[in-house]
Order: sequence, then C-alpha cells, then structure tokens
Amino acid sequence: MCESAAYFKKGNSEELILGEVARIEPVAGGFRLIGLLGDEMTISGKIEEINLLKHKIIFTNDG
Repeated sequence: MCESAAYFKKGNSEELILGEVARIEPVAGGFRLIGLLGDEMTISGKIEEINLLKHKIIFTNDG
C-alpha cells in the first residue's frame, strides 16, 4: 500500500493524527483527511512537509 501517515508537529515532537491517509482535501483554515477505510477528520494548520519515501505528512500551526 502507498498510504501515508499524518502527524501534527508540536515543538520537537510529532503526534500521529491519522494512519493510512488516502486523500487530503483543502478546506477553509485547514485540511480534511480521509483514511483508507473511510474515517475522516478535519484539522487546522498548514502542511510543513510531505515525505513520499517515508509515507509521512507533517502538519503544523507554526507560522
């Protein structure tokens, strides 16, 4: 599978917010994450990094 895990960066640590993310949609002030099995969540913030080799998406609120 080629899904990625989404993390929220807080300081120097990263907290897993959703594994097996299949789709990301921009919404007002953030993003809607949709998982492989249909689970959904909306988060505020911005994308800091997308690492396709590590299957990792990092979100942050830092400006």
